Amino acid sequence: MHFVVIMDPVATVNVDGDTSFALMEEAQRRGHRVDHCLNTDLYLDGGRLHARVCPAKLQRDPRNPITLGGSEEISLHAVDAILVRTDPPFDSNYLWCTLMLDRVKADTFVMNDPHGLRQANEKLYACYFPELMPETLVTSHKDRIITFLARVGGRAVIKPLGGMGGEGVMVMQDGDPNVNAIIEATTLNGKRLAMAQIFMPEVKVGDKRILLLDGQPIGAILRVPKGDEVRSNLRVGGSAVKTVLDDADKKIIAGLAPRLRQDGLWFVGIDVIGGKLTEVNVTSPTGIQAMSRLEGANLSANVVDWLEARASVH
Repeated sequence: MHFVVIMDPVATVNVDGDTSFALMEEAQRRGHRVDHCLNTDLYLDGGRLHARVCPAKLQRDPRNPITLGGSEEISLHAVDAILVRTDPPFDSNYLWCTLMLDRVKADTFVMNDPHGLRQANEKLYACYFPELMPETLVTSHKDRIITFLARVGGRAVIKPLGGMGGEGVMVMQDGDPNVNAIIEATTLNGKRLAMAQIFMPEVKVGDKRILLLDGQPIGAILRVPKGDEVRSNLRVGGSAVKTVLDDADKKIIAGLAPRLRQDGLWFVGIDVIGGKLTEVNVTSPTGIQAMSRLEGANLSANVVDWLEARASVH
C-alpha cells in the first residue's frame, strides 16, 4: 500500500518515543511505501488535492531516524491512506490542512477524519462528557477562575487550551501570592481561554494514558511524575509504568466510543487521573512505544493491521 504521513519535520523525531515513527516503521517492515510531508506541502489544483512528498526510510538511529528521498508531486486521491500526525498547536496551517483534506476523503482513507479533528480540541473535547471529568471551568476571566479555585477547595490546575506534553500546566493554590500572575500568564491577561480543573491528588500515583483504536483500547501506561513535579508527561521527565484498565477506565471508554466513531476519531489517546477523564488527544496521540515495551508486544502492528483493512475497503 501507499501511505502518506503528514507530520512535523523529521528532525523532531524521537526514535525511541514517537508513535508516528513506530507506525511508519511497521508499515515499512511490511513493504508499504511510506511518504512524509508537512501540512504546508498540500495544495489544491483544479479542486483536486496534491502534495509534495518525500519517500521516507526509517532506521533505529537516534541521530538520523528518518532519511527522506527526493521530493515528488503526487495526487492524494491515488494513495491508500493519509495519517495526520502533526503535533499541536492547532494553528492556521493545521486548519487549512484539515479543510483541504476534506476534498480527498471520499477517495482516500484519512486518519483521523479532518472534520473530527476540527471538532476535537484536545482539552475541550472532553467537555462533551462532563459526567466523566473532574470539576472543570473554561474561561478567560480571572475573577471566575479565582471563584472556581475557592469552590473546589483552594487547589486547582490551570492550562492553556492549545498546549501539549504538559506545556503551560500550573498548579494554583489559595493563598499563593503568584495566583494572579499564573492566571494572567495563562490567559494572556484575559485575551485567551484557559481550562481550570480541580487538583486531583491521585496525579502523584500517575496519569494513565490509554490508546484507543476504533473506540477500543489497545494499550495503556501509567505515567508517573518525577519528584515533586505534578506533570506526568514523558516529555517532562515522567516515567512509564505498566498498568491495567480498571472499571472506571472501562466506563470512560464506553462513554467515549460512540462519539469518537461518529466523529471519525479512529486513533486517540485519552488521559485519566483518579478515574476521571482529563484530556482526549487526537492530533498525534503517543505512547505506543512505551506500551509495547512494557507489554512485550508490537502494538503498532495492531494499528497497521486495522489501517490496512480500513484502507482496502474505503
